Amino acid sequence: MKPNLLATPLLLAALALGFVGCASTPEEAVPAAEAAKPAVDQATAEKAIADARSAMAEAKKLGNEWRDTDNLLKQAEEALAAGDYAKAVELANEARRQAENAIAQANSEKARLNGGATAGEDTAASRGAGAGANQYQVVRGDNLWNIAGKSDIYADSYQWPLIYKANRDQIKDADVIEVGQVFNINRNASAGDVAAAVKHAKTRGAWTVGVTEESDTAYLAQ
Repeated sequence: MKPNLLATPLLLAALALGFVGCASTPEEAVPAAEAAKPAVDQATAEKAIADARSAMAEAKKLGNEWRDTDNLLKQAEEALAAGDYAKAVELANEARRQAENAIAQANSEKARLNGGATAGEDTAASRGAGAGANQYQVVRGDNLWNIAGKSDIYADSYQWPLIYKANRDQIKDADVIEVGQVFNINRNASAGDVAAAVKHAKTRGAWTVGVTEESDTAYLAQ
């Protein structure tokens, strides 16, 4: 689109320290190409857990942590200890995604109550983009899923691939975006473009932080 980071519901990196999170929702389908991915090593698993822990700390600071996120992280740590690094990454990524969603919810509620200011950001920076704007500046807590879901962007989180495609030059991994990045917002997408984006968001499959998924590459080539 969840490293302050597409939210493919669609939602890598030390979120609270400047990166923001995953693009997508939990996997709805796993492409066959996933089986061909190289084995996940211990360092990757440890980083995924650290990223999830950082995001959870930020969500807790905002008073909006989700009840089962901590349990997911504990399971990830158990998988790491057991040497199942792939499982550890999968669980840590899910925990991080939940924490990022919790942060986004807290920011949205804060903006509603304060007339525009998101939690932890000044008023001007937190707006990101005005209604109908052609650009959006990433702020802490953002990911592609949440950005696409904003009422002044697409009001539909499943359209996050449109942002990914329009900014492929600066988004190397759809699950890793950075605070301060300025994304172009495609306001002229055809019905076919929108349909393709939503389809990709719903069928993207498993994802790994720091890796350009084969399904994403295939979508960009369309």
